[in-house]
Amino acid sequence: MTAFRALSVLAPAGHLIRSGRKTLEIRQWKPEFDLPIFDLLIIQNAKRLSSTGLSHDPDGTVVAMVNVLRVRKWEKEDMVASCSQTFEEGWLAWELQNIRKFDYPLSVPARRRIYQVDLDPSLLKEIKI
Repeated sequence: MTAFRALSVLAPAGHLIRSGRKTLEIRQWKPEFDLPIFDLLIIQNAKRLSSTGLSHDPDGTVVAMVNVLRVRKWEKEDMVASCSQTFEEGWLAWELQNIRKFDYPLSVPARRRIYQVDLDPSLLKEIKI
C-alpha cells in the first residue's frame, strides 16, 4: 500500500474535473499544506460531508489526479471554470492543473479536508486517451 493525499468532491464534480470542464474547485478554506500540491487524488462521493453531519463516506471513487498550484479569491467570472450555478462572495478558488483521469477498482473512503488514503499502487491506473 502507498499513501496518497486525497480530496473528496460531491458528485458530479469529480466527473466534471475528470473531463477537464471543471478547473476550479471552490472551497471556504485553504489547504493546510504548502502550495503547490502535486498528485492530489480526487475522490468522488455521493453523500455531502460536513463538520456538523456526516464526516466520511466509505464508498468514494477515485476519478482523477491533479495538481493544485494556487488558491485565490473566487470571482464571478470564474463561474464557467468552476461549473457553478450560483456565486457567493468570500469563497476561494483552487486552481486545478495537470488533470489526469484515474481509475481504481475498489471503493475508497471520502473524508473532509485533504486527507491521506492508502491504495495499492498496482491497481491505480491512469487512463490515457
